[in-house]
Amino acid sequence: MIIPVRCFSCGTVIADKYEEYVERVKKGEAPEKVMNDLGIKRYCCRRMVFSHVDFIEELMKYKT
Repeated sequence: MIIPVRCFSCGTVIADKYEEYVERVKKGEAPEKVMNDLGIKRYCCRRMVFSHVDFIEELMKYKT
C-alpha cells in the first residue's frame, strides 16, 4: 500500500527516503549501495524499504 512513515521496529523515519530509493534502483544502482547512501543502516529499516510492495494503484481501480 503506502510506505510506512516509520520503521515498525525502531521508529526511524523511512518514508522520506523511499521515492529516491525506487528511482535510483530503477536506474540500475544496487539496492544495498542506495540504502547505504541514503543512511538506511539498520536491518529493520532495510527490511521495511526492501520488502515494501506498492500496490496502491491497483486498489484505486476499485474505489467507489
